[in-house]
Amino acid sequence: MAAVTIWNEFRHEREDDDVAAVYPDGIHATIADALAADHTVQTATLDEPEHGLTADVLESTDVLLWWGHEAHDEVADEIVERVRERVLEGMGFVPLHSSHYSKPFKRLMGTSCSLQYREDGASERLWVVDPGHPIADGLAESTELPKTEMYGEPFDVPEPDRLVFVSWFEGGEVFRSGCCYRRGNGRIFYFRPGHETYPIYENETVRRVLRNAVAWASPTEGSPRTFGKRD
Repeated sequence: MAAVTIWNEFRHEREDDDVAAVYPDGIHATIADALAADHTVQTATLDEPEHGLTADVLESTDVLLWWGHEAHDEVADEIVERVRERVLEGMGFVPLHSSHYSKPFKRLMGTSCSLQYREDGASERLWVVDPGHPIADGLAESTELPKTEMYGEPFDVPEPDRLVFVSWFEGGEVFRSGCCYRRGNGRIFYFRPGHETYPIYENETVRRVLRNAVAWASPTEGSPRTFGKRD
């Protein structure tokens, strides 16, 4: 059982009635519900002191899930660096959907993390392209998400260590929707499906992916890392 922190801007749900209708308690609460049976879960939001991500909170976090969209620039650089350092130390990091453009993910990737997009509510088919990966455990070959936002290539991120999912959209676009990375001792999994006005995080396949991702990204003991001059 991992100690999970779910971070959410928690702005759309309080400002937009359409979003509140889908996620009345916030996206973070819906994700927490998907994980609570298997993990110890707490949440944090942008407008809390230190964005809810104090040094003590992050020190006690095994895996941090991140959902951001409209307020990336409001995240303090001090907190971004705090998250980056914890990932390098071994904390897992799972940025979701539009968090491709979050400060922590961009800092860890070292690229713009830009992409193409279209908000048309068309369908998506999420294909498992690495069926042997633990994040794909228990999933069907593919899953249809009937209403979603299109993300399209090029996706300006480093080549993933492992690519678990590829999405196909009605417009013909494809996208690398499940990208695994290692940074320092930490594991990172970027997962594309999700949108504030579509109930993506109620989908059972998506919820299974989140549970699998937390298990995969949780810290492992490994071997001690020693730097500097040797005697």
